[in-house]
Amino acid sequence: MDKLKRVLSGRDTEEPSGLAEVIDATSLGWGTRVKGFVACFVIGCLCSLLGSCLLWVPKKGLTLFAVFYTLGNIASIGSTLFLMGPMKQLKRMFEPTRLIATIVMLLCLVLTLCSAFWWRKQGLALLFCILQFFALAWYSISFIPFARDAVKKCLSVCLS
Repeated sequence: MDKLKRVLSGRDTEEPSGLAEVIDATSLGWGTRVKGFVACFVIGCLCSLLGSCLLWVPKKGLTLFAVFYTLGNIASIGSTLFLMGPMKQLKRMFEPTRLIATIVMLLCLVLTLCSAFWWRKQGLALLFCILQFFALAWYSISFIPFARDAVKKCLSVCLS
């Protein structure tokens, strides 16, 4: 059937390249993309919620919170890969309007884990979790037209 389509479209002499075959074989349908998005987003929310519950565990609670909260945010960001695809997502993440928010968000993700595992500074891990939240929120609203301007205006009115 594919050969018939190629002949009818005038591409009968052209054989598909290996990369084109891989892309066709690995592309997902829209329904699968939505299911992947929902599943990954729900897993991210559950990890963040579990991290919040583990915050009250004696001694290791703050470290567990930092780890699960960070994993939840990574899963939530990863969920959008299903909707846009990895390359488009990466291109949009590093557009000039999102560049600073993306860098701060990724840096806070890494610093949260570093402070939890290597430096073993629970207060620093909590600070980076808070910064992670605000960076992710600022990054997320950048996808909504005029949302950043509305937040800036609201903050200027509230702080005046």
